[in-house]
Amino acid sequence: MKRMDQINVIPFIDIMLVLLAIVLTTATFISEGRLEIRLPEAASESQPNTPPKVEIAIDADGALYLDAVPLSLGELGLRLDSLPRESPITLRVDAATRFDRFIAVVDQLKARQLERLTILTRQS
Repeated sequence: MKRMDQINVIPFIDIMLVLLAIVLTTATFISEGRLEIRLPEAASESQPNTPPKVEIAIDADGALYLDAVPLSLGELGLRLDSLPRESPITLRVDAATRFDRFIAVVDQLKARQLERLTILTRQS
């Protein structure tokens, strides 16, 4: 029979890792000390100053649309000049569109420092 000279710490480490996982999982459900505050009422309600949402679409033929209105690349640039830099922009591009058309639109956005860009895709 083999003599036990050392303590086996592997089960102890396993238990500690399970306890750590439990603590980390339950810690995300703990309330973060949110205060119950009843806001006062006002006669006029002020809306936050949110920039307009813009959608740019490029179809399979390379035609550009700004909020469903067909435009040329030059007209798109003129319309983008009037947008605030914080404007959220959604870009929808047909899969059959030539890549250079996509790059031309992105260059127009970069030139005007419009960087809040979302490119829509579909999950395969």
